[in-house]
Amino acid sequence: MLFSKPLLLGHRGSPKEARENTLEAFRLALEAGLDGLELDLHRTRDGVLAVCHDFEFAGRPLVEWGWLELRQAAPWMPRLEEVFELAEGYPGAWLNLELKSQPGSSDGREEALAQALREWGGRGRTWVSSFDPLALIRLRRLGVGVPLALLYHLPEMEALLPCLPVQGVHPHHGLLSPEKVEGLKARGFFVVAWTVNQAQTARELLAWGVDGVIGDLPLELLAARG
Repeated sequence: MLFSKPLLLGHRGSPKEARENTLEAFRLALEAGLDGLELDLHRTRDGVLAVCHDFEFAGRPLVEWGWLELRQAAPWMPRLEEVFELAEGYPGAWLNLELKSQPGSSDGREEALAQALREWGGRGRTWVSSFDPLALIRLRRLGVGVPLALLYHLPEMEALLPCLPVQGVHPHHGLLSPEKVEGLKARGFFVVAWTVNQAQTARELLAWGVDGVIGDLPLELLAARG
């Protein structure tokens, strides 16, 4: 198993207490006692990896924004390096970096992420996930140096797994059952479920053997661990 214990991760930090995908939301999740964070990455026009979930900001694709103008328009939005700096203050904190991407030609976001990870010393507690199978293939070819995981909410996505260079799967929790978790782990995958906001659901998933649970409510996740 990649992790020494099942991980509890804040989905975009602690988004019910602070604006999602901000340093404040990330800090609150870690201070609450979670094991790490899940966050979303986009590439700006000038190659900066901005932490944001949506593909657009203010009605304009993020890839069309330059970083300085984006930061001026959205001062709360961090870049990936700022999250790395925050994580250094929480030894042992894990990062699940979701690369937001759509199948098609690359704009270089995979290369930007691979370079950022090469320059950071915390790669041993980081992995990358994506809904885009092409992005995962590109990351492996670039020698990203961290585990990769396929995100999905449609069960037929699992048919792609034999073709992908991934070590993990991130299915929506509603797709899982004890038999499904057992089968995925028997194939050698680590299994992380999203988005789980009830302690009872998280408790069931942990009992089934998942390696991680991602949720919006730190206290609900912590209650599941008991």
